[in-house]
Amino acid sequence: MQNNDSKVIVALDYADAASALKLVNQLDPALCKLKVGKELFTAAGPQLVEKLIAKDFKVFLDLKFHDIPNTVAKACEAASNLGVWMLNVHASGGSAMMQAALEGVNKSSRKPYLIAVTVLTSMNQASLNEIGIEDRVENQVLKLARLTQQAGLHGVVCSALEAQLLKQYLPDNFMLVTPGIRPLHVNQDDQSRVVTPSQALHLGVSYLVIGRPITQAADPLKALEAINAECLL
Repeated sequence: MQNNDSKVIVALDYADAASALKLVNQLDPALCKLKVGKELFTAAGPQLVEKLIAKDFKVFLDLKFHDIPNTVAKACEAASNLGVWMLNVHASGGSAMMQAALEGVNKSSRKPYLIAVTVLTSMNQASLNEIGIEDRVENQVLKLARLTQQAGLHGVVCSALEAQLLKQYLPDNFMLVTPGIRPLHVNQDDQSRVVTPSQALHLGVSYLVIGRPITQAADPLKALEAINAECLL
């Protein structure tokens, strides 16, 4: 596998393996990593993940495990044995679950990065209140990120707007993986609060998850190259 540390993770938000592979075959593993989420993994299974790894891509398996500790440990061990670069769990599963997940990862000879989701980016203050959490969203994110770090995991998924806060309280080597990035060359439509790749990296983000600006581009490789160039600004 190539020593690829591109900051861009391309989200393969497809319903089947053929569509995902059509896009992947236009990309360069030296310029990006790939994210496989629940829809694609459920449709295509571990065989697709193995195909992507065989093409020299580093794969982030985004399945957000959240269950009793023993079940999560076994799932993380199985995912690690596929050879993925990164996988994740829900921090709200608690420290015992996250520690069990890490034990599962460490049983594998592959030992991928293990990160946790704090508060889903789709959730707002009303959503948290609805499930009995009265704390402000940013406080809950910080609380769960600290719990993740204390459990020994390598980082969290967060929004770019939370990165600056987390960087104040967490070690420099604690990874922040961020979705929802909008490159400069992409039409911002009616969105007023967008974060570019360069801005996100300056805020302390480690890796950028980007989907449609690449996957729906007329020339996906050219779009990816442009985003990598932006990361250097």
